[in-house]
Amino acid sequence: MIFTELLKELYNYSKGNSQAHNFPAPDQGKMKFSNLLNLGYTPRWVIISIDIFLSFFSVILSFLLRFNFRPSAIINDLFLRGILVTVGLYIISFFIVKSYKEIIRHATYRSVLKILYAIITATAGLLFLNIFIGTTGNFYVVPYSVLLINFFISFFMLAGSRFFIKQVFDTALRLNAQPVFIFGAGAVGQAALKEISQDRSGKLKAVAFIDDDPDATGKSISGVTVYALSQLDKLVKKHSAKKVIIAINNISLERRNEVASFFISNGLQVSVINSGEQFQDGPFTLRRLKDIKIEDLLEREPIQIDNVHINATLHAKRILITGAAGSIGSEIAKQVAYFGPELIILCDIAESPLHNIGLELEEHFKEVPCKLYIANITDARRMEYIFKNFAPQVVFHAAAYKHVPMMEEHPQEAILNNVAGTKIIADLSLKFNAERFFVMVSTDKAVNPTNIMGASKRIAEMYIQGLYQNTIKTATINSDHKTNRTVFITTRFGNVLASNGSVIPRFKEQLAKGGPITVTHPDITRFFMTISEACQLVLEAGVMGKGGEVFVFDMGKSIRITDLAHNMIILAGLKPGEDIAIHYTGLRPGEKLYEELLNNEEITVPTYHPKIKIARVQSVDFTYISNALQNLQVVALKGIEDDCVKLMKTIVPEFISNNSRFEYLDRDKKQADLHAASNILNTTAENSAIMPAND
Repeated sequence: MIFTELLKELYNYSKGNSQAHNFPAPDQGKMKFSNLLNLGYTPRWVIISIDIFLSFFSVILSFLLRFNFRPSAIINDLFLRGILVTVGLYIISFFIVKSYKEIIRHATYRSVLKILYAIITATAGLLFLNIFIGTTGNFYVVPYSVLLINFFISFFMLAGSRFFIKQVFDTALRLNAQPVFIFGAGAVGQAALKEISQDRSGKLKAVAFIDDDPDATGKSISGVTVYALSQLDKLVKKHSAKKVIIAINNISLERRNEVASFFISNGLQVSVINSGEQFQDGPFTLRRLKDIKIEDLLEREPIQIDNVHINATLHAKRILITGAAGSIGSEIAKQVAYFGPELIILCDIAESPLHNIGLELEEHFKEVPCKLYIANITDARRMEYIFKNFAPQVVFHAAAYKHVPMMEEHPQEAILNNVAGTKIIADLSLKFNAERFFVMVSTDKAVNPTNIMGASKRIAEMYIQGLYQNTIKTATINSDHKTNRTVFITTRFGNVLASNGSVIPRFKEQLAKGGPITVTHPDITRFFMTISEACQLVLEAGVMGKGGEVFVFDMGKSIRITDLAHNMIILAGLKPGEDIAIHYTGLRPGEKLYEELLNNEEITVPTYHPKIKIARVQSVDFTYISNALQNLQVVALKGIEDDCVKLMKTIVPEFISNNSRFEYLDRDKKQADLHAASNILNTTAENSAIMPAND
């Protein structure tokens, strides 16, 4: 039966009928080595053939060792009989134990145990034959000394063949594997090494550990040496590696991003392993690897917000969001929906994006009623209709024109939308008693503005401040301390990652087209934060505000845009300057190199939240700003651009145009100021000349 099974296996293989036995059919009787490597396992007939050959060779070697390699001392009958019987019993034991069914390229100690069981079975059979025949025929099938020697030789040969073949397969599969470094030689790093080593695709090959721990440097883990971070240049040249895996559990975002930026600056692609709770959810697998994106490098530690206080403020309230189809407005809508408002009113002029955010809220927040209104915030009648019919208790005003070069070309539109539109929403909030707060989303470009967009937002801020101060003044005069006043709040922050028209989506589009990536200036820098983080802080600031504050957010470190482009090219697996060029196009109209720091202690006051501060801004007289806005709107409606900008510069004296066609207005103003100062000095000098001298 045993020999019949063996013959059946070989017969099925020769006929190509191997599917039932889990080994592939030959290609016209020829088995190429490269094809064998691609199989992922060794066919059974190969394993059986190797085991029979090694059994045959081991028993011959055992006889030679026993007789000191003197063939003449070996009795021919004993030699032939011992070989045939031993090999026969070994074949029988292989089929009893089924050691040939093991997948050799995944050989483990269990495979070795099966070989040991087979050898013990065969040796036990030989001992039985020796005892039985020795007592009846007065001769031995195999000398006991040969039996003992053969036990050890066959074990080491058969077990060794398993690991030898496994090593051949692993080496062959990884001939073209991508060399990779593992940052972190701890438990997660070792798990990554094990997974890479056992990965059947053979796409990666771990060539070095990199670790911060000086005690680990120079040591070896499973044959892979640990190096210090300072040795990276040498490692890259030695192994020609292009990828590194950050495999440290519970690493802080700040440290991870610092290390990742260092690797990227050295031309390496970076992958990260989900850490913390995600890693503990199950065993590490290569599927948990994630190629790091440029947004990940700009990500910061999750912020902590007062959800209890926010929930008490927003729950069961009617909330109006203007600019709801934009990046900020849509994210505010989603975050507000978590707190179970009575109604969300979404207002925007962009039809399709507004429809999309409505569908998204309907899908994820089925229990939150939502109304969509296509409306322009400059349409006072349309906006009054919304306030009159829904009486929103909380207003988030995110609608605005924000593209700097566009507003330089159309200053009157910046005034009508960003300034007059804000005035309409603020006045209606006060008129219809928005009971909690009105939150205006502003920009860091309102700080010492150099462009029309920033100046328009600063004027809007000034009106909000003046309006709130006027409500307090009016309430004080009327002794109306119990009246529920609308709390007016302004939030100011910088560039938001992945927002509409931001630099990162633009760079991605240029990369997809094969470049070049365009940057306005080699030294230009910007502050960035994620959309989610910005909107969380908007909610927090809205809740903590008492009224009239201009809240500024901690934007972290400024980012050099050239470095951003450089890193994005490397993360795409390309080389800056070779595969993708970086072109400098010059500053755009109204653009400046450096944005103002928002967390400067000299111009801000801290709050209980470490990422939110209150800007020290000059108080604004409501009568002055109200009249100024009325005049500004009249000029804007006439469409006289120069007069619009000139009046904006009068309202915001710190507004100095940069790289703009309106710079001449600053020169004219400067000359006028100098002329006025000169007249004052001349008048003073003349008066001094005619005054009588003191005795």
